[in-house]
Parts: sequence; C-alpha cells; structure tokens
Amino acid sequence: MDRPTKTSRRQFLLQSASAAAVASLAVSATSRTASAAPLVGDPWRGLKVGMATYSFIQFDRDYAIKATNRVGVKYCSIKDKHMPRNSTAAERKAAADAFRNAGITPLSCGNVGMNDKEADIRSAFEYARDAGIPVIVCSPTRASLPILDKCVKEFDIKLAIHNHGPEDKVWPSPYDPWKAIQDYDPRIGLCIDVGHTSRAGVDPAEAINKCAARLYDVHLKDLADNSPKSKVIEVGRGILDIQGILAALRAINFQGHVGLEYEKDMKDPMPGIGESIGFIRGLLSHHS
Repeated sequence: MDRPTKTSRRQFLLQSASAAAVASLAVSATSRTASAAPLVGDPWRGLKVGMATYSFIQFDRDYAIKATNRVGVKYCSIKDKHMPRNSTAAERKAAADAFRNAGITPLSCGNVGMNDKEADIRSAFEYARDAGIPVIVCSPTRASLPILDKCVKEFDIKLAIHNHGPEDKVWPSPYDPWKAIQDYDPRIGLCIDVGHTSRAGVDPAEAINKCAARLYDVHLKDLADNSPKSKVIEVGRGILDIQGILAALRAINFQGHVGLEYEKDMKDPMPGIGESIGFIRGLLSHHS
C-alpha cells in the first residue's frame, strides 16, 4: 500500500479544516476547554478514537481529562497514574467516573502490570471491575495464560495483550500472543500497538486484519523512520500508513478503543497531540 508523500501530506493538511482547527486549539495559550469543530455526521466514521492517558503520564488526572476534552475525543484508556492500582474499590470507581462525568468513556485500562501469580492477576481484574472498565491492556507472562483464562471467565472482562516490539522477548509482534492464545477463552485477545508492530517488522494493517477476531484495543501512533529503534513522532509526519491502518480498522468494524498514545514531548504534549488528532480526524472525514 502506497504511503502518502511529504508533498501530498502538506496539501492534505492545507485542505483539512478539521486538522487546523484541532491543532490550533492544542497550541492555544488559553486555559479554557475547547473541542474540535463539528462536522456533518460522524467525523470518526464509526471508530472510537480517543486518548491513551499514558500520553499524560507527567500530569494528574484532572489535566488528562481536560486535555482529552480539549482535542475533541470522547474515549480513553486509563493509565494507573490517573486511576491508581493501589486504591480502594470506591476510589477506582470515582476515578473512572471523573472521566465519564466529563463526557469521556473509559473503554480500557492499562498497560496494567501483572506477574504470573494468581493473586496478582486477580487484583488486576478486580481493579478493572471496580472501575467498570471492560478491557484490561496488559503484558502477561506465557505461564499465566491458564490463570488468565480462568479469570476472564469469572469476571467477564476482556484481556488485550500488548506487544512491545523487538525489545520484548515475550510479545514482540501481535502474532506472538495471537498464536499463544488460540486454545484459550476468546475473551483473551490483543492490543495492537501499531508503532511497536512496525518496529517488529510486521505490517500493522495486515496484523489488524489477521487478528480481527480477538482485537480488543489499539495504540495508535506514528514513527520517525522504519528502523527497529525508531521514535514516536506526530501522527502524519512519519512513515506509518495511517490511512491504511484506519481503513483496516473500519473494514473489520472495530468497536474497541483506538487510542492515540503520544510518547513524544511528554512534558509538553499538547501541540503534538492536537496535530495528531487533527490529522486522524482529517483523514477519516475526507475518506469514505
């Protein structure tokens, strides 16, 4: 699939009023909450585009909520920075409800750390249950799969195993968990991180299609180059075929979280997040 050239990208951004609107909001110096300009119909074409709040790891929950609203998305995946794992059931519910009360629906939580001990795994499921969140994004051990199988049945919460690229010796690409989970309950599935997937030498759009039956979460980002150690860059500036990835998600009618995970400029992320969300929205709104 052909990737857009730098020239075509510049032309696209000039033509995309939505991208400009969201990006301008992100770099605004005002403190007021703003949202993207409305488009006719659904600008996201049925995808639940939102924020992985890991993008706001340097900031508190209130900032994460305001920043998510500011760029006009209504879904999130909550990182433990913004809903502590070491908390009571009431505190977890209150944290998730803070997002809901602001018009943001938490579709997943994570990445949730867990070892292969049943008590630790159960505590992760209790964490999601208490918050009313339907999907746990995690990177478990292979040895823990029988316990995870037991827990997804008991709690009726889906598990999305997150691949972390070539440095990850257990789950480098989506195909590693995909192969490992076939004999287990279908609620054990995947979170495809498109950046780590590409760094592992796998085409993200192809992986989305092949793993569609158990795909429960997506981390969306772009990469500066095609090397195994490539860094995250603003979505649309890099080498990933974002249009192809979005088309693959639409083709499978993906209803899980498509979360922007922005891991650049972590102490000042909003300009890049605004540009990235604007580019995603522009792509979706300009392609049927």
